[in-house]
Amino acid sequence: MGQLIDFARPDGQSTRGYLASGRSGGPGIIVIQEWWGLNEQICSVADRFAAAGYTALAPDLYRGRIANTGDEASHMMNTLDFADATHQDLRGAADFLKAQCSSVGVMGFCMGGALTVAAAVHVPGLAAAVCFYGLPPATFADPAQIRIPFQGHFAERDDWITPALVDGLELAMRSAGATPDIHRYVADHAFFNRTRPEVYDATVADLAWQRTLAFFSAQLS
Repeated sequence: MGQLIDFARPDGQSTRGYLASGRSGGPGIIVIQEWWGLNEQICSVADRFAAAGYTALAPDLYRGRIANTGDEASHMMNTLDFADATHQDLRGAADFLKAQCSSVGVMGFCMGGALTVAAAVHVPGLAAAVCFYGLPPATFADPAQIRIPFQGHFAERDDWITPALVDGLELAMRSAGATPDIHRYVADHAFFNRTRPEVYDATVADLAWQRTLAFFSAQLS
């Protein structure tokens, strides 16, 4: 089990996050929350990475708030300053992990997937990124500007991050000379979230997790 810590942002302020420690001196991973907040689901993902040998840090982008309904989550996400979260909270998390880890990757779900793309574009020093069903506006973070190894996991029955949007992501990256590792599943948005039985798909989630671990093992070694 991990613990809550405070870490520094580049602007001198601090952010709280959930830190799950893995192998000393090994690689680190930033785990970015869904629109619900830093809840038990996200902390459990950090714990799973720690069990696999990674030191995982999940920043608390909502400053202690957790949404209990879709309306609350939508409001919190829509009022989040994505630029501040990217350039301050996520960069601070990357700097914290780089000070103790051999290399650092980033991954996230839904809103966290969008911020994973943003971090891959804007946060220096990251070695790899894994995005689960999330995309930011290209005006904020253009996937064509990603210069690190990138893996994506997307759902075919997703009416938010639609297959057409995923095709656009892949086309933009390949047109820029990148070789993203994109996976598409016959599943619903949020298929990885065990706390949402209406969309959770254990078989698909396990396959995506194994692919994520294999990707990070190859890129963060």
